[in-house]
Amino acid sequence: MSRKYKFHNPTAAYFVSFATVYWMDIFTRECYFKLLADSVDFCHKEKGMELFAYCFMPSHIHLIFRSNNETPYELLRDFKKHTAKAIIKEIQYNPQESRKEWMLWMMEQAAKKKGNISKHQFWQHHNKPIELWSPKVIKQKLDYIHNNPVVSGFVTKPEDWKYSSAKNISENPDSPFEIDIIGFLD
Repeated sequence: MSRKYKFHNPTAAYFVSFATVYWMDIFTRECYFKLLADSVDFCHKEKGMELFAYCFMPSHIHLIFRSNNETPYELLRDFKKHTAKAIIKEIQYNPQESRKEWMLWMMEQAAKKKGNISKHQFWQHHNKPIELWSPKVIKQKLDYIHNNPVVSGFVTKPEDWKYSSAKNISENPDSPFEIDIIGFLD
């Protein structure tokens, strides 16, 4: 991995994006979105995650966060590990999941390509962390995150996407969880 995509400053806020293996559209059912939301909320409340922005898309996630414990890599690693196990289990035991066999087979194929994964690989390994060093860069990443569902054609306004911090920023009471205020944004 190049130096460009690493957590160099443990106290900084970061923009990260990560996707499911093969960019599979896993997050098409409320139960999978809820597992993500519950996991982010847990990290926010219990593991020192300052969460400034998020967007959950069908095949990937965007976050702007900072680790209060100065361990952003470990925080994200643990989040991905936990969500992978929980969502795979939910897929396996969900009687309404019509794509179960195909999704599990794809995750098995991805795992076979990696020597350190025993059964299923859920997330791609890279996170592409980008340190946010200025209000201009933060604004650019916020706009990118919030407009992702609009550009993808799912909604016409960013705040209409249920699993996006655009909903929080528009002060919608139906936001799935709280976010922190970015204090150094103009």
